[in-house]
Formats: sequence, structure tokens, C-alpha cells
Amino acid sequence: MTNHPAPTIKLHNGVEMPQTGLGTWPLDDTGAAQAVASALQTGYRLVDTAENYGNETGVGEGIRQSGVARDAIFVTSKFNRAWHSVEGAQAACEASLKRLGLDYLDLLLIHWPNPDQDRYVEAFEGLVRLLEAGKVRAIGTSNFKPDHLQRLFDAGFVPHVNQIQLDPYHAREDLVAIHMERGIVTETWSPIGRGGELLAEPLVVSIAQRYGRTPAQIVLRWQVQRGFVPVPKSADPERQALNLDIFDFQLTDEEMTAVATLKRDDPQMLDADVFGH
Repeated sequence: MTNHPAPTIKLHNGVEMPQTGLGTWPLDDTGAAQAVASALQTGYRLVDTAENYGNETGVGEGIRQSGVARDAIFVTSKFNRAWHSVEGAQAACEASLKRLGLDYLDLLLIHWPNPDQDRYVEAFEGLVRLLEAGKVRAIGTSNFKPDHLQRLFDAGFVPHVNQIQLDPYHAREDLVAIHMERGIVTETWSPIGRGGELLAEPLVVSIAQRYGRTPAQIVLRWQVQRGFVPVPKSADPERQALNLDIFDFQLTDEEMTAVATLKRDDPQMLDADVFGH
């Protein structure tokens, strides 16, 4: 089954970003090449990788194997704490491009703020220079909390995107409100939760039965209807197709609200003030 590509969402610099994509962690190069080629042939147009995933070479190979034109694909990568400086961000970008075998990135993100190091503002300045030089089409952050974003705002910077862990259990309302106020697109990793517990929720299962859909499709539909950009990881072509097939139905306001009430405290959630690489 080949799906139509997802609709796009406009970033605040006018760049169009597909409203769902393929996450590639924790695939290795071989797995990433197969998953990316399959996803692009299925209709995906956004692919998300990172220096830390160790699979950029495979992602680039998958892009070439897919037969889909480079300018039709939105490629995102992220860099680690070693590169948190103006020159470092530029070096990280060049290294990612070399591994991917590409001339430019559509989106480059600071992977974690690493506030103990306190150099993410400099790293973002490096991203701005890459944007001005045409090496990247859009720039942003990943896993930044409100305080981290505020430091960027105070320096005169606003990311196009902040990619965060978000699902109905982890609604992140404080961050989402800031994103909406500043015109930052919310991109979500682990959008259908981790471990399957969310997909077994009776509420999610009952809505899925009502629409003749899978629980994962309901949660992903909840994400895109909120205006988010989910990037679920799947190496299985059939599941990839299902995860993309979420744009031809709509949840009611009542269903959207009901799914949002599932939120809970989760001590297992990674804390960007102490975790990072």
C-alpha cells in the first residue's frame, strides 16, 4: 500500500515541513538504509536521524536507494554536546552532511541542551550562521525545556522547531504553550509512547474500534490534529504505511479532550537538565 505524502506545516521562516516522518533510532546503518528506502517509497517525506544514532550513513544510503528526488525529502539531523560552539555547530553540520552524502540539511537541531556545559546559546548562533550560509533550510532544538528556550529568546533567537518527547501520557502543556506563542513547531519523539502501555489504554482501543483503525493511528491522529509533527520509528513496511495513513479521518473535540486526559507523572521520563549527550 502506497500512501499519499503527508500534508505540510509551515515553519516561521516559510519552509514547508511534512507533518509526520520516520524516526530512525535505534536502527543501525543497515537497518536504517532499509527502513528509510521503504518509508520513502511508501510516501514518507520526512526522515529524522542524529549524530548520536550512529546511522546517518545508512539513512543517506536509504535516501539514494529510494529513488525519491532529494528536493522532495525533508532530512533532519542533530548534533552532540562536543559541538556546542559557533564553529562547532558548523563542523558538526559538515560531518553530518559527509556521512549522509548530502549537500544540505532541511533541519539541524541541537540534540540536548546540556545545561551543565552552558554553551547551547553559542551552538544556536552557529546554527543561525549555517542557515545564512544555505547549509540548512531550518534550525532548531531538541529536548529544550522552558528555561532553556528562554535563554535563547533572551539572546534574540527563536528556533523553528523544538523536538520533544510528547504523547498523551506526557502532554508537556507548558512547552506547547510557549511553542504556540512563539510560532515554534512542536515535533514529537516516541509519539505513541514507549512499551505499548498507552496503546492498550481502553479509551484509545475503543476509539480505534469506532473508526476501524489501530490504536497507534488514533494516537498519531491526536498528535497531528494538535498541530504537532510526530516521528514514529518503524522498520516494518506494513506498520510504516499504517503510521502514515492518518490524514483521511478526524477525531471529534470530545475524543481529543478524552485522549488528553490520560496524562500522568512519569519518573522514567528523561530530564534534559541532567540527561544529554
